[in-house]
Amino acid sequence: MFPDMTWRKKRAGQDRAGTPPRVPDDCRVYAVGDIHGRVDLLAALHDRILDDAAAVTAGRKVLVYLGDYVDRGPCSFAVVDMLIEAPLEGFEIVHLKGNHEDFLLRFVEEENLEEADLWFINGGDATLHSYKVPLLTLPFGLAELETARRAFLAALPPSHMTFFQGLKMFHVEGDYLFVHAGIKPGVPLDEQNEEDLLWIREEFLDSDAAFGHMVVHGHTPAAETDVRPNRIGIDTGAFYTDRLTCLVVEGDSMRFLHT
Repeated sequence: MFPDMTWRKKRAGQDRAGTPPRVPDDCRVYAVGDIHGRVDLLAALHDRILDDAAAVTAGRKVLVYLGDYVDRGPCSFAVVDMLIEAPLEGFEIVHLKGNHEDFLLRFVEEENLEEADLWFINGGDATLHSYKVPLLTLPFGLAELETARRAFLAALPPSHMTFFQGLKMFHVEGDYLFVHAGIKPGVPLDEQNEEDLLWIREEFLDSDAAFGHMVVHGHTPAAETDVRPNRIGIDTGAFYTDRLTCLVVEGDSMRFLHT
């Protein structure tokens, strides 16, 4: 199971001046947390998003996925395929990069063969299996890793490779910043390090600083959504809990959809 990340709750969505953050008028934003190979939950959440958005007759509908589409769950291939081949109609769609997609790309691009076991023990083996790549058996060395890398490359559809390579690092809508893990406090957005955007935890999670935006993030699982004055965590540990979460923001209001 994931560690207990249910911190004390604070009043939601208030900056230090007491003004709630908002997205642009005539816009509704949906943000989906970490999916981790659970295509069943993604399909169910898509249905809820479509039902929720049916009443929107004008303006923009923006759908942001916060990354970590792959690993751990059994259907990473199907998740990526659904996002590519069956995007929700009528939405502006943004796919962000998660640290698990970074694991995958580094493996494919031969940048971390010596560290591939770290990816595998964090769910990468499930991703390879979903792409029909034979699993490695211990002990294995660089030669076996290279064989697995070549097999994965051969199994990876060009559209999937294009998807992984085209993922964005963050997205901004009005007062909201959407990012996979978080941001480094005190550093301007255009100077943020990619590693922090994908991996940061305690320095960001424990900070009471005003970040300049309300930061919506995944990466750190919790039993419930984690709403703070400066950030909103929506990774509810879908792989472990069967609960995939979507934040809905319109004007200065916010609410959640869950599987």
